[in-house]
Amino acid sequence: MKSLWNSAFALLLLTGALLGLTLPFGKIASQNSVPPLLWTFTFSFGAAFLLCLSLAARRHRFTVTAHALRYYFITAAISYAVPNFLIFTVMPHLGAGYAGIMYTLSPALTLLMSVTLGIRRPNALGMIGISVGFIGAVMVASTRGEMGRPSDPFWVALALLIPLFLAAGNIYRTYDWPEDSDPVELAVGSHFASALMLMAAMLLQGQASLAPLAAIPFITAAQIAASAAMFAFYFRLQAVGGPVYLSQIGYVGAGVGLLSGTMMLGERYQWMTWAGAAVIVVGVVMTTRAQAR
Repeated sequence: MKSLWNSAFALLLLTGALLGLTLPFGKIASQNSVPPLLWTFTFSFGAAFLLCLSLAARRHRFTVTAHALRYYFITAAISYAVPNFLIFTVMPHLGAGYAGIMYTLSPALTLLMSVTLGIRRPNALGMIGISVGFIGAVMVASTRGEMGRPSDPFWVALALLIPLFLAAGNIYRTYDWPEDSDPVELAVGSHFASALMLMAAMLLQGQASLAPLAAIPFITAAQIAASAAMFAFYFRLQAVGGPVYLSQIGYVGAGVGLLSGTMMLGERYQWMTWAGAAVIVVGVVMTTRAQAR
């Protein structure tokens, strides 16, 4: 377990795979009339609650400072509340696999912001790998959703906001990371902050009822378990790999999302979508080798 906790590559695969699994869960929730705001709230509150229990089990004491609170709420807004709400909103229109591809556009944006701000610059192989992955993502984006069901450009445009927020979140979390903070504690604090924001939005829209979740108890439980595990690894990966390497989870998550959407939900995609996914895999291999160097 100790070697896993210190391996950027293992953390990348685990975090990305868990991210990919949340996509079909979200589409199933949508098919059962669970509003996007409620499902996003469940995503954040469930993860925060389980991770909080894990901290309590090891008698961890929370550090509440003005810096930590600022970090929790800014991270919550740009990394979780807004992008997750967007992903669960566009998913019924684009498909779980296609919506997941939006995650793959964040590495190039993260790299651009990282280089601009001087936070971390990958070597030449890393930059080429990210560029290759971006080309694959563009190939996928051009197909506009499931085979035979091209989506309105509005939903594609809305989906393109997702990687923008994710990239900004990747950079901010590294830039303002509270010194000597526990990664799991940061995950708990930011997700409780996200859940608080989402609950306020639900109350304003009169959607505060949790009743729709009763129709899919097992999917809800699976979503909460997957998101809690994912974010325990997510913040550790941020510390070990940095913001640009962390952004590669979008490539892994998109691949898992495509496979799970096809196998679990019967989604069908054009050959261009799969070809783009293959190009993305090549990009991941290149950036992983660059990180190892």
